[in-house]
Amino acid sequence: MKILITGDAGFVGTHFRNALSEHEIVGVDIKNGLDARHFFATDNTYFDLVIHLAAIVGGRATIEGAPLSVAVDLAIDAEMFQWALRTRPARIVYYSSSAAYPIKLQGHGSTHKLKESDIDLDDIQSPDLTYGWAKLTGEMLAKYAENEGLRVHVFRPFSGYGEDQALDYPFPSFIARGGRRENPFKIWGTGNQTRDFIHISDVVAATLAAVKNDIQGPVNLGTGIAFSFNELAELVSKISGYSPKFERIIGAPEGVQYRVCDPSKMLEFYAPKVSLEEGIKRALDANFPL
Repeated sequence: MKILITGDAGFVGTHFRNALSEHEIVGVDIKNGLDARHFFATDNTYFDLVIHLAAIVGGRATIEGAPLSVAVDLAIDAEMFQWALRTRPARIVYYSSSAAYPIKLQGHGSTHKLKESDIDLDDIQSPDLTYGWAKLTGEMLAKYAENEGLRVHVFRPFSGYGEDQALDYPFPSFIARGGRRENPFKIWGTGNQTRDFIHISDVVAATLAAVKNDIQGPVNLGTGIAFSFNELAELVSKISGYSPKFERIIGAPEGVQYRVCDPSKMLEFYAPKVSLEEGIKRALDANFPL
């Protein structure tokens, strides 16, 4: 196949490149001096598959501290769908986000596992800041693109992680603290905020399985297993072989309190292979070898 991967030099894009290396891949990434918006405005190539990952994310600090920079994602997605209407690729993978879910379902005391039907594009509820709004808008554009005859696969990944992830995100930051045996071990906020961690290899494999099986509608990518940041810190330090004191940085960005998915739809065609404990061991081995 001839495949376009936007954001191919990023964390997720690199793993898709590796997984699809036997195909002809065209990569577009601002890290390599190629602005996806310029590409979409000028390119007329037909692709068998488009994996659209180009976006400004940057972790919690960027989402909360630079909301206008994240809003650039609106422009990137709009240009992509206009290009797709012109060039008619066979299939498009659009990555939405768990941030698109209503924040009212993710507050203190919640144990609600987010399911695909919790987002109703005909009755929009407030998502997580501008990043969530950008992804909701992207899902709306995907719906309109399908009405125009394009095939768009929409995915809502939860807390994807891996051994080569940037330190903007909690998992690699915790790995770095554990690998260096920092004491105290710092945790943003109370540490009670809870996430659903899924290894990047499972994110990629589940996505490709959904495309192969032509799964309809948005799909959550997660495990359904809840882990608080306190529990993550304890597990990382345990596997690192030491027992630090934990220092909570109250007032640091921490996001919503409970963001865990209902993975039932994904489990119909794919089951995650890498446990969080195995993922931690891989990350420590890769970044802090004995």
